[in-house]
Amino acid sequence: MKTSVEKLSDTRVKLTVNVPFSELDKEIDQAYKTVGAQVTLPGFRKGKAPRQLIDARFGRGQILEQVINDMLPTKYEQACEENDLKVISQPQIDISKIEDNDFVEFTAEVDIRPEITVPDFASFDVTVPAIKVDEDAVNEELDKLRERFGELKDTKRKLKTGDFAIIDLEAEIDGKKIEEASTEGLSYQIGDDSLIKGLDTALRGLKTDEDGEFTSTIESGEYAGQEATIKVHVQQTKERKLPELDDDFAQMASEFDTVEELRESTKAQLAEQKKGQQAGDIRDEVLKAALAEADFALPESIVDEQVHSQLHQLLGQMAHDEKALAQLLEAQGTTREEFDQKSREQAEESVRTQLFLDAVADEESPEVSQQELTDHILFTAQSYGMDPGQFVQQLQQANQIGNLFADVRRGKALATAITRVSVTDDEGNEVDPNEYFGEIEDENAELTDQDVTTSEDEASEK
Repeated sequence: MKTSVEKLSDTRVKLTVNVPFSELDKEIDQAYKTVGAQVTLPGFRKGKAPRQLIDARFGRGQILEQVINDMLPTKYEQACEENDLKVISQPQIDISKIEDNDFVEFTAEVDIRPEITVPDFASFDVTVPAIKVDEDAVNEELDKLRERFGELKDTKRKLKTGDFAIIDLEAEIDGKKIEEASTEGLSYQIGDDSLIKGLDTALRGLKTDEDGEFTSTIESGEYAGQEATIKVHVQQTKERKLPELDDDFAQMASEFDTVEELRESTKAQLAEQKKGQQAGDIRDEVLKAALAEADFALPESIVDEQVHSQLHQLLGQMAHDEKALAQLLEAQGTTREEFDQKSREQAEESVRTQLFLDAVADEESPEVSQQELTDHILFTAQSYGMDPGQFVQQLQQANQIGNLFADVRRGKALATAITRVSVTDDEGNEVDPNEYFGEIEDENAELTDQDVTTSEDEASEK
């Protein structure tokens, strides 16, 4: 097999592959078996007819078509490996020449990962916010705990932020009731402001059995983007009475005997959360610095694909109604041009980051253990609220297990690189990135293809 590569751009090539018939014996034999098994010729058992008779009956063209279909995936993949092409898209394949009993030639245009020079992470010096856990933060967390044990009691006074109300909502557009935006007996806490914009303002100051009215924009559904008149009726008002923060509460709400022990434990938990935030800050700052030094072209087709996917997903929420999307954008104070521009910028950032991390992974060559892949599958399934077995089944059907493996590999590679970065907090203290990103000893060996299958099976069982 002979191959040649023509560079069309920094991210796209044209691969020409010439395959001699001497390398296609297996495919030719299989083609005759497949076609021969479909017919019965007089004097021959099914599937045993000579090739000459099959050619005479069906023509050589059908055999060649079967041969080409069978050999293309293997020969294309072999050609990519021989030329060390880091392919990142589906190829556009064209059969350019067929000389029967001599050779088959095909071309494949495909996007490849651009050449990326990974900067020296040891040269980076980043600054992140310091870990601070003050008494106000501790008190706020303890108040949240008290709220969990608070009691709702009826009140006759005017509603204010933090109060609860049982309400009825009725939405109208041009005098027509909108059922999907109307409800009765809804329990709502003032200050949430996530249900309908303007509801909090309308409720403040109302009492039991009083009514209010406001206008708001329908966010989703058939009437998305349209302005509606919302009538609200208060059935009942309640306020939350919080328990006293004392030793009795500590014993009721935790495993501690005193409120001071509860306070110290809460402070320690907040400190751990802050450490997690600081680790995220370090990762973001290092990645931002690295990307600033890595200048490379982006494959436009991959960016276009992500932009299209984002738009398709959004339109899917609106029954693919372009008019509804336009109304929603207008309500948000933006134009379709601005929306498209922002979508493209987000897609470019996503593609740039992924390509760069792939290059880092190639340079660091981290090993991914079977347990790490299984844990990542389980974590991802949980984040989607899906059963692990069902999630793995969907991944297998979509041939996406390899993508999760690549995610783990990228994360480990970046973590290794980050350990070489100099980090200080905004108070001038040195931060050791190894505390967050240092290598964890793992007895599991590097994954093989069989291990990946095993990880899928383990995740399914869990």
